[in-house]
Amino acid sequence: MIKNKKSSEIFDKAQQYIPGGVNSPVRAFKSIGGKPFIVDKGTGAYLYDIDGNRFTDYVMSWGPLILGHAHKPVIEAITKAALKGSSFGASTKAELELAMIVNELMPWVEKLRTVSSGTEACMTAIRLARGATGRQLVVKFDGGYHGHSDAFLVKAGSGLATGGLPASGGVPEKVTEATLSLPYNDIEKVKQCFAEKGNDIAAVIVEPVAANMGVIPPTPGFLQGLRDLTREHKALLIFDEVITGFRVARGGAAELFDIKPDLVCLGKILGGGMPIGGVGGNADIMDYLAPEGPVYQAGTLSGNPLSTAAGIETLKSLDDHRVYTYLKQYTDDLTGEITSLFDKSDIDIRLSKVESLFTLFFAGHDIYDFDSVNKANMNMYSEFFTHMLNRGVYLPPSGYEAWFVSTAHQQEQLEYTINAIRTFIDGRPE
Repeated sequence: MIKNKKSSEIFDKAQQYIPGGVNSPVRAFKSIGGKPFIVDKGTGAYLYDIDGNRFTDYVMSWGPLILGHAHKPVIEAITKAALKGSSFGASTKAELELAMIVNELMPWVEKLRTVSSGTEACMTAIRLARGATGRQLVVKFDGGYHGHSDAFLVKAGSGLATGGLPASGGVPEKVTEATLSLPYNDIEKVKQCFAEKGNDIAAVIVEPVAANMGVIPPTPGFLQGLRDLTREHKALLIFDEVITGFRVARGGAAELFDIKPDLVCLGKILGGGMPIGGVGGNADIMDYLAPEGPVYQAGTLSGNPLSTAAGIETLKSLDDHRVYTYLKQYTDDLTGEITSLFDKSDIDIRLSKVESLFTLFFAGHDIYDFDSVNKANMNMYSEFFTHMLNRGVYLPPSGYEAWFVSTAHQQEQLEYTINAIRTFIDGRPE
């Protein structure tokens, strides 16, 4: 068992000053039970809490730390930038450099507007799509989470699903009336929607690999079907690659599946662990943004020098193709071992993965959309999470989330993780 005296005291006090004691709901551990640990530092593949516990980390700040915690070149780049000032509210050369690197990795992203978060990127993309098309309706998919802006909090996965919330309070119905939510991986439902309302649809926004209801790959033909339908009806296709961007391939899911959207939303790895987001695409569409066009977006901290410095250094490090070969191999080895262990037990699982993104579902049925995820045994996941945490392995504190690995994860962490899983299986009653 881990020690938690100091963490418990801090969390109790935090609840007096911070809603729920946390600044993002999943951190409260409500869906899996118990009190959260309080982080002290991170190094490589490990997190350390204020009680001195060390955890092999498979959350990695929810994805951006693809090179591991406190990666030395990234920290040095942030430090160098900080010595010149932390924020200017004015343009810097680094903003141009980051946009040029993104264009090199994603050549179809002719222009990039950086913002401060993935939520803001998706919000901006939708506003841009409506401004460029003159239409109002937006199609998303059940379980897809595109940040917490009002229009997207309809049948959203991730935090809402973790908290058991069908929708968010404080969102007027009229705001969500223009958002249509359809089953993920069901292209026939999308065709039907376009047949009925195609002339009013501004855009389809999709996680090309669902990663906010757990990892679910697109079924063959689904993404191409979206591309064909949006082109036919002169709507825009938006890939939300806040998680998959630079994670599943250097050029993101658009490269992996060879399907180019009209707009892409970026975050996470784009800032190398610092707060950032971005929306990019074809110059003709991007030029609808102010000051070039009529669609307004602004932000004092957009293109923040610390975030751009971290992003530039991280993306430069990913220029080595061996990074992706290694990440995929580690993931294949880990998930292969996990599957082998559970196959020898009486516990049903489904392990869903794309490249170095994966989720372990406790289920005896196939996982292909939000409904099938909701039929998985989340109570067993909570039991599994607690067991692993007590043995020094930090998994996502929700069964609706992705696991993340980094280049800092090595054979030592893999073997430790597998041994912890083995004790979970062996310790269950027959």
